[in-house]
Amino acid sequence: MAKGSSKRGVRVTRNPELVPGVRRYGRVANAQRRRKDLHAKKGLGKDAAHVTPVRQDRMEGKYYAADDTSVPLRSHRPKGPRPTKLRKSIQPGSVLILLAGRFRGKRVVFLKQLASGMLLVTGPYKINGVPLRRVNQSYVIATSATVDVSKVDVAKIDDKFFDVKKEKKAASKDGEAFFDKEKKKSPVSAERKAETARVGASVLAAVKAVPSMAEYLNAKFSLTRGQRPHMMKF
Repeated sequence: MAKGSSKRGVRVTRNPELVPGVRRYGRVANAQRRRKDLHAKKGLGKDAAHVTPVRQDRMEGKYYAADDTSVPLRSHRPKGPRPTKLRKSIQPGSVLILLAGRFRGKRVVFLKQLASGMLLVTGPYKINGVPLRRVNQSYVIATSATVDVSKVDVAKIDDKFFDVKKEKKAASKDGEAFFDKEKKKSPVSAERKAETARVGASVLAAVKAVPSMAEYLNAKFSLTRGQRPHMMKF
């Protein structure tokens, strides 16, 4: 039987029994009606610090948002972009085969990995016409051929080196620009040309130190019928 007050020997309760074993208020509802949590800290003295503080939502009323708010899942990954992991087969001086882009099929020399994860490569330009370029490592084949590029200085070359300034298009009248098929190419800056020539000269000296390496870089990669690149060793 729940606790209650006795009157003239008859036990009275504020939580009457509706049917045997089932009362009008449950355990939680009955505790909220009695409001014992409001008097939890009274008369405790020094032991009051060990008592669970009173919940404010019970005193002021609970608040429920009108719309469901999405909560981001907790992630243990570090914030910010993660650096791209370089393949083990690609090292400074490795000869790579380009598989996509304007110079696909050309062999180039890998110099370093940029902050964006792209690979800095060059032909050099005087051998096969490939200047300083950025390529994605997903579109290259690494070969076993290497060139010593330890003396090539590319410390100043970063992703900003390849930025191209785009000119603002003038507003056309009566849609004349829609039928204009001639597209103006953005000119290469003189600084970029000079840096390409400087790095190309250093790489060219390293290539000439390896026998037949210049001819190998100048030869274009191709496959004939029946050749399977995934079974070939480069």
